Amino acid sequence: MSTMAESGSGTSPAMSAALARNWWLVALRGVLGILFGIVAFVIPGATILSLVLVFSAYMLVDGVFAIAAAVRAARAHERWGLLVLEGIANIACGVIAFLLPGLTVLVFVLLIAVWALISGGFMLAAAFTLHVDHGRWWLALGGLVSIVYGVLLVIAPMIGAVVLTWWLGAYAFVFGIALLVLAFKLRSKAQAAPAAA
Repeated sequence: MSTMAESGSGTSPAMSAALARNWWLVALRGVLGILFGIVAFVIPGATILSLVLVFSAYMLVDGVFAIAAAVRAARAHERWGLLVLEGIANIACGVIAFLLPGLTVLVFVLLIAVWALISGGFMLAAAFTLHVDHGRWWLALGGLVSIVYGVLLVIAPMIGAVVLTWWLGAYAFVFGIALLVLAFKLRSKAQAAPAAA
């Protein structure tokens, strides 16, 4: 009866049992998330540089794979030029990010700043096409906030990078806690299962 109720409600008893058996893996992910969050708060500079290096490694590997795909396409007499260009661009980007991680962080933050300024300007312009009773001032406020955010990032991009790292750390910390709570709930279910059997 309970099995029918569970399958009718969209839950999967097999998946629940598998998660309960492997509760310690969920706990490990939670602990790693919490540790990453703490490191991001305590050493934000090192954290963002580490992320740049991971991005650099990804771009290098992706570039090599793109060139390998181009070689395979050329052997099969298919179009391969764009794949080679993509691979070269990715490898160049990865090398630049590796050799100049500070510049990579700066460019990333400035890119966010430009996005905030442009989107804020469009929001502000759009606000004046709305009737007042349709929320004109809320849209204008959103545009102004976006513009101020963009200006602040342009004025102090490295502080912006640190703040972005803190946001990432806060996410990882809360995510890790949620996984730890889930892991201990799964552990109690895993311990109750043999007793019920």
